[in-house]
Amino acid sequence: MFRIGVVHVSSSARRSHYQLTFVVLAVATMAFSLLQSLVTPVLPLLETDLHTGQNTVTWVLTAYLLSASVFTPILGRVGDMVGKKRVLVAVLVALVAGSILAAVATSISVMIVARVIQGVGGGVIPLAFGIIRDEFPRERVAGAVGVIAALLAVGGGLGLVLAGPIVNALDYHWLFWIPGVVVAAAALATYLFVPESAVRTPGRIRWTAAVLLSGWLVALLVAVSQAPSWGWGSTSVLGLLSTAVVIGAAWVAVELRSAQPLIDMKMMRIPAVWTTNLVALLFGVAMYSIFAFLPEFLQTPSTAGYGFSASVTESGLIVLPMAVTMFVFGTWSGPLSARLGARAVLITGSALSVPPFLILAFAHTAIWEIVIAMSLLGAGFGLAFSAMSNIIVDAVASTQTGVASGMNANIRTIGGALGAAVMASIITSGAPASGLPKQAGYTAGFAMLAVIAVLAALAGLLIPRLRTERDAHQQQQAGMAHAELALVAAGSIVGDESE
Repeated sequence: MFRIGVVHVSSSARRSHYQLTFVVLAVATMAFSLLQSLVTPVLPLLETDLHTGQNTVTWVLTAYLLSASVFTPILGRVGDMVGKKRVLVAVLVALVAGSILAAVATSISVMIVARVIQGVGGGVIPLAFGIIRDEFPRERVAGAVGVIAALLAVGGGLGLVLAGPIVNALDYHWLFWIPGVVVAAAALATYLFVPESAVRTPGRIRWTAAVLLSGWLVALLVAVSQAPSWGWGSTSVLGLLSTAVVIGAAWVAVELRSAQPLIDMKMMRIPAVWTTNLVALLFGVAMYSIFAFLPEFLQTPSTAGYGFSASVTESGLIVLPMAVTMFVFGTWSGPLSARLGARAVLITGSALSVPPFLILAFAHTAIWEIVIAMSLLGAGFGLAFSAMSNIIVDAVASTQTGVASGMNANIRTIGGALGAAVMASIITSGAPASGLPKQAGYTAGFAMLAVIAVLAALAGLLIPRLRTERDAHQQQQAGMAHAELALVAAGSIVGDESE
């Protein structure tokens, strides 16, 4: 363990050119979020090219989720302690290294190691939120956080859209080269232009807590990721789940006894924090399940009695409306939160996510039905993800922004792993040992996600109303700032793509 010094800063100290800082954070966030889903549509291609089997190739996704789950909260805490800019640069360099290794990988083992290194990039999330909280004027924090949160969700959707064209025009190696180049530019820009925050959380890094946190997360996510192939009642899965419970209990005990915990359990018990984290868990289940299984559903040959025989590129275009509406409604979430309250916006986003899942479950015979469902789903996700981030940032002290937002994002990842495993079990239930799943499996799976969205809306009702001191003028400022930052982010993304 080592001790970190304390640096204080007056609340009036503000840096200039925060718009440039925002562009750098937006690019880094977008590149990281793209890597979450770019490889999903091309797993069969990786399976063939890397000479491996279906069960093994899924570790390309599992390893990434495991690594991100472990490193996201730890790096958020480290950033709060030693400096967010310094840690962000290190995280981006690791993400570049992982992307390069994945691009040149010639075996599945090297690819999995590369994805573990890429998972370190999960630290981008809490560090970006922490930098915004420390460096931006108060009236612009909600807008900036909302846009960054929207970009996290949008990147996942765009990954499904861009994978096909990239592979068709180049090859799958460029799924890693392109984000790697973008992240390298973001790392350099961070070093040159992003100011180092003077806000520090004094304390020491307790490696015992870090190891225990890693242990229960790994045990839990390996269990739920492998349950569809090993069986939920298998000795291996039950053993791993039991191990996760035991190590998790030990981790909580260590954190409760610690004067300087890695993750403050008192903070996690704040009503606005734990209820928002519950909503995040449910949204993680829904979002990652769509990312993982909708392309597969769309690409199913119509001769199976369902599906649309779509290519990787065509399935991406069908999903595109979700990415578009996710960004548009995500950028609106900040101004709406300033006027109506983030809680109301989160509940609205959750409720808006129910109809599209019902459409996917019971009305999926025509492309236009899927397009409508994707548009509605993007709107719901965009509103909800941005509102969640704003609630967390408003609910905790500035010194805890990194770890609190990191845990919120991490809980979404855990929900994603749980959701993907449960969804896989439902879809493949009753399917032949070799061959395509039955249509009834997809119907049951999408209906389950509709129930999850209903539960998310109900959980949102548990979130207490946070008191705000903004008057009408401040609300107008927040809305204008949010729109301004959204345009800046859109401009930077368009500029990157045109290059």
